[in-house]
Amino acid sequence: MSGGGSFEFDLIVLGAGPAGEKGAVQAAYFGKRVAVVEREREPGGAAVHTGTLPSKTLRESALYLSGYRARELYGVAVALEASATVPLLSSRRRTIAAAESASFRRNFERHGVTCFEGEGRFVGPHEIAVRSSAGERRLTGEVVLVATGSRPYRPVAIDFADEAIHDSDEILTLGALPRSLAVLGGGVVGCEYACMFAALGVEVTLVDARAEILPFLDLEIVGRLKGAMERLGIRFVQGISWESVLRRAGQIVATLADGRELASEQLLFAAGRVGRTERLGLETIGLAPDARGFLPVDERYRTAVPHVLAAGDVIGFPALASVSMEQGRVAVCRAFGFPYKQAVAETMPYGIYTIPEVSAFGETEESCRRKGIDYVVGRALYADNPRGKIAGDLEGITKLVVEAGSRRLLGVHVVGERASELVHVGQAVVHLGGTVDVFIDMVFNYPTLADSYKYAAYQCLAALARRERGGE
Repeated sequence: MSGGGSFEFDLIVLGAGPAGEKGAVQAAYFGKRVAVVEREREPGGAAVHTGTLPSKTLRESALYLSGYRARELYGVAVALEASATVPLLSSRRRTIAAAESASFRRNFERHGVTCFEGEGRFVGPHEIAVRSSAGERRLTGEVVLVATGSRPYRPVAIDFADEAIHDSDEILTLGALPRSLAVLGGGVVGCEYACMFAALGVEVTLVDARAEILPFLDLEIVGRLKGAMERLGIRFVQGISWESVLRRAGQIVATLADGRELASEQLLFAAGRVGRTERLGLETIGLAPDARGFLPVDERYRTAVPHVLAAGDVIGFPALASVSMEQGRVAVCRAFGFPYKQAVAETMPYGIYTIPEVSAFGETEESCRRKGIDYVVGRALYADNPRGKIAGDLEGITKLVVEAGSRRLLGVHVVGERASELVHVGQAVVHLGGTVDVFIDMVFNYPTLADSYKYAAYQCLAALARRERGGE
């Protein structure tokens, strides 16, 4: 699309979270007139204020204050004060959120993006009304990018007005740490919060309707994570759905489909999110979200109205801040014909901030079997790694999945300290089409956790050698 002189802006972005910020700045970098509309006082979206960064801050507090990282090293047990609260434990999140919001603002200013505080809604195909305490302002734009994010799904059958029942946004503001917590939902968010609270000494029960938590991960990795979570004290109830959640005799009671009742002091519902599209006036332009509030888009991130784009959590899966940023960039590059970002990588890394951390990229053993790929695997345990021993992380593992014929690296899966950082070593090799021999030839710093790649690679070569000798 070319710049339209009849419009005040070339691009209007609704929402200043990761997708909105990167999309706005990308367009402004190439000389487009850009406006961003954000209903909150500070930019950053859920990633900065209620989800990604705040929850990771609480995780670090849990690890530090519970003495979790020192237990294997020194046998240290740290008792938290009974008056400890989540806001106190995650007090650093306000500092981090403020610093990150300031980074967003500086980025907008540096690129000449005009920011409007208020709630934006469509009043015409190219016209947005921005309503704030100061009144209403009308903006016109050739292209509109909807990047309004998502919010926790709240089933009508659960009374979220009860002070002991929380969604994943509210949980960070609860008062004193509860003695017990039921978590409904074994996805990424549910598993992360279950680990955080268990590390802080809370009795946690995790309920998930699926047969297995985190089914997109390699099943061996899931098994190792579950073992670590059970050692944290987390109780699993799997393969059964919940029927009702009610307050009874001072407790929150979740009734399961088989009639069992789980009583806890507090409850976290962490099963899904919905798109923030309900007050955007989409009906004005003939655009309708799906049943969960998400906007369907094509490969160019265009909605059913071609000049209206959507990116980030508002379009649904995978709803990762890292991917949302790339979606925002690609959406505006494709819309305006910039010779730059044209597609989001088909495969993305997963970083799951449980205790221990998990990260994965590429093929799993299960996906290889489904696709008929002949493969071998190699593993290196942190317990055999000098840096792992020094750090006291004896549960970690680096696992490689390698194509048998070509020796190409297909996937990397890491459990343990710094997993979300370490995975990128393998990701780069997969992207470049490299073989497992790359790790054999590389020299790694010593002692490092990254050195585990070399020993996992040796295991892969041993498996390949056995194949050649007819041993497998």
